[in-house]
Amino acid sequence: MIERAHPFLDGKPKRMLIGGHWVDALSGETFDSVNPATGKVIAQLAEGEAEDVDRAVAAARTAFEGPWGRFKPFDRQALMLNIADTLERRFDDLCVLETLDMGAPIARTSTYKRWIVQALRFYAGQAVALAGTTPHNSFPGDMFSYTLRAPLGVVGGIIPWNGPLISQLWSVCPTLATGCTLVLKPAEDASLGVLRFAEIMQEAGLPDGVVNIVTGRGSTAGARLAAHPDVDKIAFTGSTATGRRIIEASAGNMKRVAVELGGKSPDIIFADADLERAVPGAGMGCFNNSGQICYAGTRVFVQRPIYDEFVERLAAFSKTIKVGDSLDPATQLGPLVSSRQLSTVTNYFDIARAEGATVASGGERLGGDLAEGFFVPPTVLSGMTNDMRTAREEIFGPVASVIAFDTEEEAIRLGNDTQYGLGGAVWTRDVGTAHRVARDVRAGMMWVNCYGTTESTVQSEGLGMSGYGVKGGQRHVEEYLYSKTVWMNLA
Repeated sequence: MIERAHPFLDGKPKRMLIGGHWVDALSGETFDSVNPATGKVIAQLAEGEAEDVDRAVAAARTAFEGPWGRFKPFDRQALMLNIADTLERRFDDLCVLETLDMGAPIARTSTYKRWIVQALRFYAGQAVALAGTTPHNSFPGDMFSYTLRAPLGVVGGIIPWNGPLISQLWSVCPTLATGCTLVLKPAEDASLGVLRFAEIMQEAGLPDGVVNIVTGRGSTAGARLAAHPDVDKIAFTGSTATGRRIIEASAGNMKRVAVELGGKSPDIIFADADLERAVPGAGMGCFNNSGQICYAGTRVFVQRPIYDEFVERLAAFSKTIKVGDSLDPATQLGPLVSSRQLSTVTNYFDIARAEGATVASGGERLGGDLAEGFFVPPTVLSGMTNDMRTAREEIFGPVASVIAFDTEEEAIRLGNDTQYGLGGAVWTRDVGTAHRVARDVRAGMMWVNCYGTTESTVQSEGLGMSGYGVKGGQRHVEEYLYSKTVWMNLA
């Protein structure tokens, strides 16, 4: 596999964006960014620490209390629409960088354009749709009351590595729409696309200090951002363990928190399902992005009369998926993001075998031409039960645990037998079954005869250890605002 040149990868260490200026970390330290398809270093990133977060938060506060605070809704909308237009012109460059940075195939990242542009334009519309209320009160005398919605202030966004170009929008878009300001900490495994997107926003007219980017470790930069006394809200997407620490750190100044955490989503296949659709649908619902999706359907529950046939067909399907060079347009699955994640996933292969599961396909690291990268094939585990570790713990790899069930009631019970509650699906031709299962499985998102469809206009949220807080839709914007009530004596 040959490294491809990219204009952003010019050999110079990548700086952080603070107060509208590109700066080094105060310590002068850097760390490596690795292409997971080759295991080779492609860039150095500034290693921001607590003091860098402090100056980014100060810049965000200055912008919030300065000219940005006087931007009208129309002005914020115009900025966001200009960002969308500028991104459309620069997108091909950006999607290649995302592929090099975190390994998602170019066939996947090239489809992000519509999603990202739509998100920017949807939230731009929300900027001019913010409104309060005028409730009729019953207080004696001539009293008038009304509410208005005001921006919370400085937001800290901490995003994961499994899709940073899209993940950053869940913080950037509502920030710009509401008039908040942002300090964004991308994951150390995938920061390059976020930095390039910041350049694009600057080109489109982003005012200084409105969006600040601090690259660095979660244990230092991320921890300081979560605990910072001048941050008004934290929006975090990542692991459940880190989410707990984020919530604990937020208590210092009672900042608002939204956390989207792990998942172990049930994908329920009934015997009457159309297997021509259900097999590839459930397969890619688990394997897409090499299984590195929080709502991936990794617990595949199959009704017993079709269990053996489904396993056979799913294993056969998994072997048709092209795993390889992320820049090859024919590649469907790229590498895992890091050697650390590779070790985690391959360890679960050993755990599954030790627990008595049968590996129907996959189950080992790929070698040959892919040996230098962090590649595993889509893996199907059969003979599983819902109490096995591979069925209960989030693996974050392309590993499907296929579990048999008999009745609709059992499928719902097994689907809900998890600490998570992020997503799930049901495949059936029976509309009654579809409605009952979608209603009774405890998850923030449910799909019927499909899997994984999302967009910015439609809200989603999690339950249990999958976290809380809304993404998408009008309610997402409202979480960046607070409601202020005003009483006026008209007498």
